[in-house]
Amino acid sequence: MPPTNNATAIQARDSLLRSRVHAFCQDLLASTPPAQILDQHFTDSPAIIQHGPNWAYRFLPFIGRHFLGRRTATTPDATRTCDDYFRMLFTSLIFRQDETTYPPSSEFFVETAGHDGNGAVVVIGAAEFESVLTRKSWSEAYVYKFSGLNERGQFQLWEIWGDVLNAWDAVRTEDVDIGTP
Repeated sequence: MPPTNNATAIQARDSLLRSRVHAFCQDLLASTPPAQILDQHFTDSPAIIQHGPNWAYRFLPFIGRHFLGRRTATTPDATRTCDDYFRMLFTSLIFRQDETTYPPSSEFFVETAGHDGNGAVVVIGAAEFESVLTRKSWSEAYVYKFSGLNERGQFQLWEIWGDVLNAWDAVRTEDVDIGTP
């Protein structure tokens, strides 16, 4: 029995989402300029969240903050945009990624219609990172979640979960009291 129109549409959506997220990951590997990444892979209202504790902000200014939209000539300085996320990330860390950093797209976790009605894609990656300031390095596995995917497979939200404690240890230059819970 041939697949139904609905099954065909789901397969096409699955293939599109895997392809688009794979292209994004390849652009990260290729050190594609952030403005080009934002233009090609995000919707017109991009958002980035790298999850982690607020206390990490001192040495890891991209952790635990929401970055919304794009920087323009009229964007107030206090606004944290997706352009700022990439700037903060790349001035803090050096990525040592290679062809094994991301799995093949067939291993991505894809939900074609759930989450917000537009689907979601989850990717688990692994790479070595180095602090620009201290030159300490560490290996880390991390999780990306892409959601708010439009009909072209561009995503509105990129969420990142990583090893914040190893990153914190590598970038801090002094002992810091982070408080008690």
